[in-house]
Amino acid sequence: MNLQELNNIDLNNTGSLPLPVKALLLGILLLVLVIGGYWFFWSPSLEELDQAKAKENELRETFLAKKRQAINLEAYKQQMVEIERTFGALVKQLPDRSQMDGLLTDINQAGLERGLEFELFKPGQEVIADFYAEMPISIKVTGSYHDLGVFATDIARLPRIVTLNDIVVNTPNKDSKDARLVIEAVAKTYRYLDANEIASKKQAEKKEARK
Repeated sequence: MNLQELNNIDLNNTGSLPLPVKALLLGILLLVLVIGGYWFFWSPSLEELDQAKAKENELRETFLAKKRQAINLEAYKQQMVEIERTFGALVKQLPDRSQMDGLLTDINQAGLERGLEFELFKPGQEVIADFYAEMPISIKVTGSYHDLGVFATDIARLPRIVTLNDIVVNTPNKDSKDARLVIEAVAKTYRYLDANEIASKKQAEKKEARK
């Protein structure tokens, strides 16, 4: 079959066409059908199949994650119980507002019982956090090395949380032969906020967010 034969094809009389020409026409027709079928039918179906496979993988990952959680559920419950117990114990170490004066007295009394001389004991401005308030107390005490060490130990043993920060140790003066030392520090204690304070804090945060 040559180019001239292709040019002389009479589609109205395909029955009498040579076999090679018929085969060529059938091949072209088949190719057109395949391309059309892919474009109009198979391509959308393949896209849906890919989406279904992706969804299947997503669901499988979700299932495996939930399965792992279910397997470890008892361990998680036990951890939550332990966390709640620890958190409860810490909260009990935070006094409320009515107990703060007593705590300040305990800190001062701990120093006096060790023979320390307070030159400064000044509570500062409270710093409000999420559910608690931090109160810094500037202190300056004079005493022996041993008494100061025992005082720090007594502070750590208080039933409430008190920490000593920014500690500076000096002698009373450079020429003094006195064995006593002067300690300046910031004692920090904490109290938990009551329901009204937490509500007021949230309202203030909402107002600030609207600005």
